[in-house]
Amino acid sequence: MPNYQETQFVSDYGLENHGLKNLGHIHWNHNTPALYEAVVRRGEGHLAHLGPIIVRTGAHTGRAAKDKFIVAEPSSENLVWWGNINKRYPEEKWKTMFRRVQAFLQGKEVFVQDCFAGADPKYQMPVRIITENAWHNLFARNMFIQASPEQYKSHVPEFTVLQVPNFRAEPELDGTNSGTFILLNLGQKIVLIGGTAYAGEIKKSIFTVMNYLLPQREVLSMHCSANVGPVGDVALFFGLSGTGKTTLSADVNRSLIGDDEHGWSNDGIFNFEGGCYAKVIKLSQEHEPDIYETTRKFGTILENVGFDPLTRRLDLDDDSLTENTRAAYPIPHIKNALREKKGGHPKNILMLTSDAFGVLPPISKLTPEQAMYHFISGYTSKLAGTEIGITEPTTTFSACFGEPFMVLHPMEYAKLLRDKIKEHNVDCWLVNTGWTGGPYGVGKRMHLPHTRALVYAALDGSLRDVEFTPDPNFKVLVPKSAPNIPIEILNPRNTWQDKEAYDRKAKELAVKFHNNFKSYADKASPEVIAAGPDA
Repeated sequence: MPNYQETQFVSDYGLENHGLKNLGHIHWNHNTPALYEAVVRRGEGHLAHLGPIIVRTGAHTGRAAKDKFIVAEPSSENLVWWGNINKRYPEEKWKTMFRRVQAFLQGKEVFVQDCFAGADPKYQMPVRIITENAWHNLFARNMFIQASPEQYKSHVPEFTVLQVPNFRAEPELDGTNSGTFILLNLGQKIVLIGGTAYAGEIKKSIFTVMNYLLPQREVLSMHCSANVGPVGDVALFFGLSGTGKTTLSADVNRSLIGDDEHGWSNDGIFNFEGGCYAKVIKLSQEHEPDIYETTRKFGTILENVGFDPLTRRLDLDDDSLTENTRAAYPIPHIKNALREKKGGHPKNILMLTSDAFGVLPPISKLTPEQAMYHFISGYTSKLAGTEIGITEPTTTFSACFGEPFMVLHPMEYAKLLRDKIKEHNVDCWLVNTGWTGGPYGVGKRMHLPHTRALVYAALDGSLRDVEFTPDPNFKVLVPKSAPNIPIEILNPRNTWQDKEAYDRKAKELAVKFHNNFKSYADKASPEVIAAGPDA
C-alpha cells in the first residue's frame, strides 16, 4: 500500500525558482489524510475525539500586528499608504533576511501547498504556501481554494508565502521589533513569516496582497463575511475579529458564501478563500450549531483548544491558553455553504461593532453618507486574544473594518464602496454586538438570539415598514419596534439604570469618533463628515 510520500503532486515550477536549494524532503501538495499522518508522525498535534486535530501555537496565540512590515521597493512604494499600519522595511535588509531564511531551510523537510485566492476566475490568484510544519500546510489547504490534481503540475504562483516559525529574527541586525516578523515584498511577490506559529498570519498575508492588487482593477476587497438567502439576496457583514462575522453569516436559513474575505466586482460578490477561521471559545451548540459541528469533524484544525488528554474530548470553554481559540475548516464543513463561493450584488450591508461603551443601538439604519462615515471609521472594541497584549475589550478605530490589512489609503476602498452602494441601491445597517445596559464591566453582552432576530428583520425587509427616530448623539436611525424583540432594548439609553452616566459615555464615544475622523476629513466630502456623531 503506498504511503503518503508517494501520493504527492509535484509542480514543474520547483522551489529553486524561489531560491530554495539543498532542502531535505519536499512534501508536495499532500491531501488532508496525508497531512494528518505527517502531523502525528512529527508530533505536531493530537487527534481528537471524532476527528479534528488539535495543535498549539506556542507563545503567539494571535496576530503580531507590531511585527508586520512592507518592503519599500520601487514597484509599490508610491502606492502604499505608509504610516503606523504599513511600516517601511528596507529592501537591503529584506535581501539579507531572505538569504538567512534560505540558509536556515537547507537540509530541512518542507511542505508545499499550491492553491488559489479568489473564487472568481477573472480575479483568481495562484498562490504557493511553503511551511516548516505539516499542520500549517493543512491550514493552507483548508483556508485557500484547492487546486485540482490536473492543475498541480502546471501551477505557477503569483504570490508565495514562506513560513518558518522556528526561525527568529535578530532585531539589532534585521531592524525588526522582535524575533517575530511578517515581511511583505510586493515587488518580489513573497511573504516571509518567522518567529510565530499562529496560522492566522498566513491567511491575512494573502488577504493583504489581495487588498493591494484588486482595487487597482476596480474590485473592492473587503474584510467581511457574506451569505445569500433563498431568493438570491446577498448580505455582507463587515467587522473585525470577534464582532460576529462568522457567527452571524453561518445561518441555517441562508447559504454561506464565506466568513471573512471577499471581493465585489461588476459581476457580484466572491470569496477569496476556501475555508473558515472561526473563534470557538465558549462556543454554544444551541446558538451556533453549524460552527459547533465543525469542531467535531475530520479535517478541522483546532488551535489552542482545551481537551482531555485521556478521552481526547474537547473543552471549548477552556481559555487557559488564550481567549482566541480557533477552528480552521473547509467551507463544505458548513452544510449549507455554497461550493461555488460566489453570489450576486448585495441587497444589505451590515456593519458589526462590538461597542464596549454600551451606548450604540443593537441595530440602526444608515444613510449612504453615514455608511461611508462608519466604514471609514471602522469602530469596534478589540476582544481578548485577537492580538498580542489584548486582555480585555479595547476601543479601536480600524478603517474599512480591516485597517491592518489595507495597503492603499482607506479612501480608495471607501470610494469603491460608495459607488457600489449607489449603483445597486444597497440598504446599510449598523449592528452592535457588544454591550448593553452599561459599559464593559457593568452591562452585559447583547443576547445573541436578539441580534439574530434583528439581523433577520433587516434581511427579510421587516424593518422597512417600521418607524425610525434619529439617535440624538450618533444620528443613526433607530427602529421604534422590531419583530420578536423587546421594545426597551432598541434604545440603548433605556437599558441603563443611570441615564446621566449613559449621556456621558455616549458623548465620550462621539468625541472619539470625531477625533479619529480628523485623519480622513481632508479627503472626505462635507456630506460624509456631517454624517458623523455630534461632538
